[in-house]
Amino acid sequence: MTTTHRDTVPPVATGRAGTRGVLFAMCLSLVLVVASVSALNLALPDLAVDLSASNGALTWIADAYTVALAALVLPLGAIGDRLGRRNVLIVGTVVFGAASLAASFADSTSTLIVWRAVMGVGAAMIMPGTLSTITATFPPDQRAKGVATWSGFAAAGAIIGMLAAGALLEQFSWRSIFVTSAAVALAAALAAALLAPNTKDAHPHRPDVAGAVTTAVAIGTLVFAIIEGNEQGWTEPVVIGAFAVAAGSFAAYAYLGLRTEHPLLDPALFGIRGFRAGAITVLVQFMAVFGFFFVGLQYLQLILDYSPLKAAVALVPVALAVLPTSLVTPHLVHRVGMKAVMSVGLLLLAAGLYVLSLLGVDSGYLPFLGGLILAGFGIGLSGAVGTAAITGSLGRGQQGVASAMNDTTREVGSAVGIALMGSIYGSHYRSSLPDSVTQLPTEAAESVRHSAAAGLHVANQLGAKGAGLADGVKSAFMDGLSASLVAVSVVVVVAAVGALLRAPQTPPRAD
Repeated sequence: MTTTHRDTVPPVATGRAGTRGVLFAMCLSLVLVVASVSALNLALPDLAVDLSASNGALTWIADAYTVALAALVLPLGAIGDRLGRRNVLIVGTVVFGAASLAASFADSTSTLIVWRAVMGVGAAMIMPGTLSTITATFPPDQRAKGVATWSGFAAAGAIIGMLAAGALLEQFSWRSIFVTSAAVALAAALAAALLAPNTKDAHPHRPDVAGAVTTAVAIGTLVFAIIEGNEQGWTEPVVIGAFAVAAGSFAAYAYLGLRTEHPLLDPALFGIRGFRAGAITVLVQFMAVFGFFFVGLQYLQLILDYSPLKAAVALVPVALAVLPTSLVTPHLVHRVGMKAVMSVGLLLLAAGLYVLSLLGVDSGYLPFLGGLILAGFGIGLSGAVGTAAITGSLGRGQQGVASAMNDTTREVGSAVGIALMGSIYGSHYRSSLPDSVTQLPTEAAESVRHSAAAGLHVANQLGAKGAGLADGVKSAFMDGLSASLVAVSVVVVVAAVGALLRAPQTPPRAD
């Protein structure tokens, strides 16, 4: 599918409920996908104990979904362009719902990881159709507002998912999260069928199989290498081999894409300043956000001793900052330019992460809230302007691929962020544990090393004698949390400087 020119397509009917109905249906499907990335983070302490999951297994449980989503969202977005975006979205909800229901019966980490991956396949069929349907059906004068609303729900959906999961975990086990996700998938399918039109590319081309394979392999092996590098060691042959395969696959994608008449995603698009800046901004933002959710929720539950619901509520302020900021971003871009909004948004996000990295065991919630609000303003600015830059760089007939590219950068960022922050946190946690852990029985010591949740569980079983161990586990957890947040904040600052130097002043506009 070519993305190097702008196709003109006739206006599309917006369904029975007009643009508002389309927006509702697409945002419901979007929230389903995004919420499933974050909701399970609240259950990580329970999974660590219930399924004896190590930090590495917890990372895979969280990342199997995002890796499958990131690896397949681009080719499945192109299939939606050919066959109809709503049709593919509805099939995706069926796959997603069935896999989610099956995951609720998992009795081992390996089984849960497999079903999470299948859920990711369904999500990859759903996600591209959400944004591309909005951009293909909304008139030009309403499109920026539709994209901004979509972007706001893309960020707030994570909080919505955590609130729902927190409420469920107050009364039920972690399995209830998957049962509820299956029910919401059914509702999303019905809303899409009743409210949204079935848009498609007016001039489809031959599928780019080579592009689909190389991008999927590149993304999957990159995340595998990051996670397993921390678990097995960075010099292990399998890890080095995975990095080599990832690099080779990315190179093959670029080489073949430049020589294919109708590539899945033309590598030449990265030569467009707005497209490149938008892709990097969205990738880095989601790397920071979902990496933080992976470790930050554990801070609220393990260090502040919050219940799952209270932990989710504690993150609501970030949504209150993100949604209104996303909605005013188009006006800010019009007044001061895309470059300024993009770079300031990333700097605010980095500042929020750095404030959070300064937390200690006795810091409490207020310092956490300060960093959270600061990061929320940055998320709202950078997410909306990054998405608009990507979608505005391609013609209306290629909005499926534009949407899929936007989704790919989000999910690659999420997958890499979880893998990177999970790995940094895990390695610093283990290295910071007190020497007294070696004096525990072998099985108990191994549980402590596996995860902070398991470590505190062991400490509770020791009664009064476990107070020292609990303090040591909490201190080690904070060392890991701080190191992971500092590392990602540095990456975000680098991206902000890049946006300031290289992003265009005026946002691109799709024809």
